[in-house]
Amino acid sequence: MEQQLLEIREQQKASWNKFSPGWKKWDDLTMDFIKPMGDEIIRQIHPKGEDRVLDVASGTGEPGLTIASMLQGGKVTLTDLSEDMLNIATEHAMLRGIQNVETRVCDVCELPFADNTFDAISCRFGFMFFPDMELATKEMARVLKPGGRIATAVWNVPEKNFWVTAIGGTINRNMQLAPPSPEAPGMFRCAKSGLIKGLFEQAGLKNTSEKEVVGQLKCGTAEVYWNMMTEIAAPFVAALSKADPAMREKIKAEVVQMIDQKYPDGKVMIDASALVIYGEK
Repeated sequence: MEQQLLEIREQQKASWNKFSPGWKKWDDLTMDFIKPMGDEIIRQIHPKGEDRVLDVASGTGEPGLTIASMLQGGKVTLTDLSEDMLNIATEHAMLRGIQNVETRVCDVCELPFADNTFDAISCRFGFMFFPDMELATKEMARVLKPGGRIATAVWNVPEKNFWVTAIGGTINRNMQLAPPSPEAPGMFRCAKSGLIKGLFEQAGLKNTSEKEVVGQLKCGTAEVYWNMMTEIAAPFVAALSKADPAMREKIKAEVVQMIDQKYPDGKVMIDASALVIYGEK
């Protein structure tokens, strides 16, 4: 792998390890939030029986753990760049009594599995962070058995994801940050309709489809929203770390005000939209 990709990978690995306590703390809220996308992935790959399933970018374990609980005699391999995130996934598996899972710390661009190993692959919100999305797709297609199913979820356009733009836009406006290059890893890198579907087709996958799935971030209050986003969202934390205390307070006040204006009844439930893309080998 070229130097730049390796650097991005190491940076991401360090970042996800560092943020794993935040993900553990906010797990119930975040998992409820992105459950509809996981459910759609599961519906599309319909794991069953003795299937061997690969869950890529598993984080704290979903949707891989739910998939494992649906198999009779099958097995799920959870993979992630971050060992600390996978440790949380292992803890969750133990708490739920799920035994047919294993974890592997690895990079999707160099999967440590033989060709034609898995019946199905799930990947929820991993694609936008892969340094080389084309290589990642080829690798996933390689380890999929002929006839195998793959489904992935990526975030839709910014206009449909106020939960990101409320804080992201406010930070960029106040700190005069240039928006990231559309090619760089980031939340909306895969939002363009047809982009991932095209990558799937390019990698030889067929019967591809793309479907919009919506969810709601049920944080209840603006304060909860702010605390959660500043404890799990690496890009925002990185940006805020460059702000002095006064600037940070100003940004927080603007975000809270924006949320309170949009949800005057005090029930903060922020809409979100994702695309779920499917393919077969």
